[in-house]
Amino acid sequence: MQSSRQNQEISEREKLLVLVVDDSKLQRSILRVQLKKWGYQVEEVASGKEAVAFCEAQTPDLVISDWMMPEMDGIEFCKRFKAMQSEKFGYFILLTSKSETVEIAQGLDNGADDFLTKPVSSAELRARLVAGERILDMERELKRKNQLINTTLDELKALYTTIDNDLIEAKQLQQSLVRERYKDFGRAQISLLLQSSGHVGGDLVGFFPINEDEVGLFAIDVSGHGISSALMTARLAGYMSSASKDQNIAIERGSGDGYVPLPPAEVIASLNNLVLREMTTEHYFTLIYATANLKTGRVSMSQAGHPHPLVQRADGSVESLGTGGLPVGLIPDAQYDEFELALERGDRLLLFSDGVSECMNESGELFDDDGVIEFLKDWKTKKGQQLLDSLIFSLDRFAGGEDFDDDISAIVWEHQG
Repeated sequence: MQSSRQNQEISEREKLLVLVVDDSKLQRSILRVQLKKWGYQVEEVASGKEAVAFCEAQTPDLVISDWMMPEMDGIEFCKRFKAMQSEKFGYFILLTSKSETVEIAQGLDNGADDFLTKPVSSAELRARLVAGERILDMERELKRKNQLINTTLDELKALYTTIDNDLIEAKQLQQSLVRERYKDFGRAQISLLLQSSGHVGGDLVGFFPINEDEVGLFAIDVSGHGISSALMTARLAGYMSSASKDQNIAIERGSGDGYVPLPPAEVIASLNNLVLREMTTEHYFTLIYATANLKTGRVSMSQAGHPHPLVQRADGSVESLGTGGLPVGLIPDAQYDEFELALERGDRLLLFSDGVSECMNESGELFDDDGVIEFLKDWKTKKGQQLLDSLIFSLDRFAGGEDFDDDISAIVWEHQG
């Protein structure tokens, strides 16, 4: 009954090719008869050299090779066989009259997978072949899974390339939200910095002329990173756009065709309720919104969780401003404080995101607000974009050349009087 079941298993699977290598014609004949009875395809050669030539043309599934043969013994043939470049694994059984442990170890060291001692027992041969088939099955299953993994990796690489290209395009679009990095208003100049930690980020800085004398400034930092944060900054940019003043929530029509600014605290409060009412999101954001008067140098500001603004006077001294405030998008009907600043000729205002003050070095230390103050003092002779370039340089040196963990954004407003 066991023999009938084995024959059924053989008929159900693809016949495996066995190469018999032995200089004894009688030994080859005995093995051939047994192997064919068990359902294998059988090829036989009389020497190691013939076996090498055969295997170079066709890789057998299993090899049964005598150890002691003239010209090329079984050990040398085994080494040649295992060294061949083939996608197909071949299981190698070495026939030997040797039984010493050292000699068996020598065969294993040279690539043999199993041993049979002469004279060969039919039951033992069958058992060794079945063991070899299990190894072959596992090897083929592993190869199949590796092929599946490689195919999946190729698909993932293609998908990643597509996403990466989309993100590069998204970064260009996000950067285009900051249409002008520098603007000279005559009595004042504004310079902007926006650098995402990844392809896209949640920071946004910008400005818009309100009328001939006043300009609106805003610095936004949306919680989190990546695509969803970037989408929210794009949405917020539309609320403070200079392209369509009628849709800008920070200004309203005055007398005639002119526009006047709304109080900054009122603007942030309105934006807070607008976000909670119209946006379904877990994100919130910090914000500073200010209106600057080109004639008088007066700046009205409101702060919503954003880092404290810094003013650097013409003599190089630095002051910290602001009252803190709640981030936008957390609590309905939140109220915000408003404060004012008087800029004299040569004074400047710096607004920056927490990506600047919370930049971390290899020791886990933060650049901190004090670091920003020291930076302004050290680089007080730099103006506009040169100052912002120097800020990136200083942060990069502080971080030890590592990529920034957060987006970096800043505004410099320089008053000339």
